[in-house]
Amino acid sequence: MIRLPGLIDPHVHLREPGATHKEDFDSGTAAALAGGFTAVLVMPNTQPPLTDEPSLKQAQAAAKSKARCDYGIFLGAGADNVATVSSLASQACGLKMYLDQTYGPLRLEGLAVLRDHIGNWPADRPVAVHAEGRSLAAALLIATLYERPLHVCHVSRKDEIALIRKTKEIGLPVTCEVTPHHLFLTEDDVPKLGAGRGEVRPRLATAADRDALWANLDVVDCFATDHAPHTRSEKDGEDPPPGFPGLETALGLLLTAVSEGRLTLDDLIIRSHTNPRRIFGLPEQHETFVEIDLDAVWEVRSSGMHTRCDWTPFEGMRLQGQVRRVTLRNKLAYADGEILVPPGYGKDLSSVTHQQIK
Repeated sequence: MIRLPGLIDPHVHLREPGATHKEDFDSGTAAALAGGFTAVLVMPNTQPPLTDEPSLKQAQAAAKSKARCDYGIFLGAGADNVATVSSLASQACGLKMYLDQTYGPLRLEGLAVLRDHIGNWPADRPVAVHAEGRSLAAALLIATLYERPLHVCHVSRKDEIALIRKTKEIGLPVTCEVTPHHLFLTEDDVPKLGAGRGEVRPRLATAADRDALWANLDVVDCFATDHAPHTRSEKDGEDPPPGFPGLETALGLLLTAVSEGRLTLDDLIIRSHTNPRRIFGLPEQHETFVEIDLDAVWEVRSSGMHTRCDWTPFEGMRLQGQVRRVTLRNKLAYADGEILVPPGYGKDLSSVTHQQIK
């Protein structure tokens, strides 16, 4: 048994408000604890999207009453809130901009709205971007011109990680994340998963793209699940929405990579605790840690998971390294499959500034 610090997932979708049949703050944060995460940062492409004060308050109220682990909430950049969303920055962990296809209506079109959002958003609050290919190049250029740090979500392709490497080499303030599903799956896995269950954004890429992510891990700042749950029936339907659940499999996958010598525990801690906390200005979670059995071998089964969506793309995979207990703020929150803290135990980390980190 070893102890890791409480892990932070900087990219999850908990589907509340508007789609709680898929997930909500209760089930999603229970899944987080079961996966070894003591804090999650929640995306704004909900129904309604989190783009103004009423929608943000709706999400905050749900989280306050239901969340079992700590959390932060992103605001969404839309075409009609350029002039107003920055006034809510102190209540959010960052601003999320969607420049490519995603689930929900928050897709920005045109350079002007991208420029204005980046220019108006406070420089001490992160801007996170879903940007692929040419959209990534545009976002990096505008962030550079306005001297704003940019966090690139779920990098998935060889040319994108190469561009981010070059950007970092010349000293520009860009950070990025990769997901376990882009590290462990490729487009070759889609026939086995099924067309609907293989739908995700960014799409599963080639083996060469996956290998480039592994080869450039020194450029990657964070591991992020992009936990994006949809029900089994939705994924198997005629119009399957994109997204994979990931909170309860991510750590097992990464620990398996540690056992194979592809990662070190320090690599994992830096990308799943140290860097997310630094990038998003999160406070320390005192008396918080995760106890891991590094020798435990277990088989992924959706039937034993806490997420509401009832499926996983890693079904049947055997992983080495398992969460046994999670302690959050000196309280045992999870032990051997059981969630031990009530809904509402989680705290909102969004309002803490970078200057308050110790």
